[in-house]
Amino acid sequence: MTLLKPLAVCLFAVFSISSCGVDPPPRPGNYNQGGRQPIPTSSIPRTPPPAVAAESVLVMDADSGRVFYAKNADTVRPVASTQKIITALCVLDAGNIDKPVVITAYDTACEPTKLYLKPGDSYTRRELLKVLMVKSANDVARALARDVGGSVEGFAAIMNNKCQQLGMRNSNFVNPHGLTEPGQYSTARDMAIAARVAHRSPLLRSYTSTKTYTFKFNDGRTRLIVNTNKLLKTVPFCDGMKTGTTNASGRCLISSGSINGRSVICVVLKSNTPNIWSDSEKLLRWSLERPAAE
Repeated sequence: MTLLKPLAVCLFAVFSISSCGVDPPPRPGNYNQGGRQPIPTSSIPRTPPPAVAAESVLVMDADSGRVFYAKNADTVRPVASTQKIITALCVLDAGNIDKPVVITAYDTACEPTKLYLKPGDSYTRRELLKVLMVKSANDVARALARDVGGSVEGFAAIMNNKCQQLGMRNSNFVNPHGLTEPGQYSTARDMAIAARVAHRSPLLRSYTSTKTYTFKFNDGRTRLIVNTNKLLKTVPFCDGMKTGTTNASGRCLISSGSINGRSVICVVLKSNTPNIWSDSEKLLRWSLERPAAE
């Protein structure tokens, strides 16, 4: 009896802890930051990646972050309007997505791609964010940056802080739209990191997959907004994400696609007009049109 009493006390303590809701130690394996659910993994395609003209490429599994293919993925270079993905993430971080934004003359002085907003007009952050991701309007980017960061310079600091938080170690931004400026650059790997985060946002994913919609101006005018990502029309499983073009960056496209529960992010930087769409389509099909991992 003397030996059984301490044993009974220990057993009582164990059952008491379990009944109080303390989680058992996690089992070995890949887990997300919450430590609760396994992170899905995906096998690397068995066939070699297709040849592409782009100078920097990265193909990543959107769920696990596993890299399927990389080509000059850490080479720093201008990324043009693909960096609007970071702009969008920073706007979402600011919250109050339905806050009105009053357009200023400063916002409108930004060529070449514009929505042609008028000073004094008022639109919500939500309205502006959608047209930013679908049409890539630079005046919209400036309006959002000024509203969230107080100025373009203030917003650039927010963008760079976001990059540090995400682990984008080879990026620096000085404006919200991607027009070429000294000291502004990123890499295929860093932009894949940002794109993967954006892909997790149902709101941003709904915007980047929008093919066309009608934007209504304050004065009653309407404009058909057509997505700059042509793959949305030619690749059935493409669901985003962002185009970019300047003389310095060349043709750039971050595309995403999903088939049978698998999703990928394809970053293609410094391609050219004849190849940008075919480069991206080949990579999407190579990474997704294959048997599921066993």
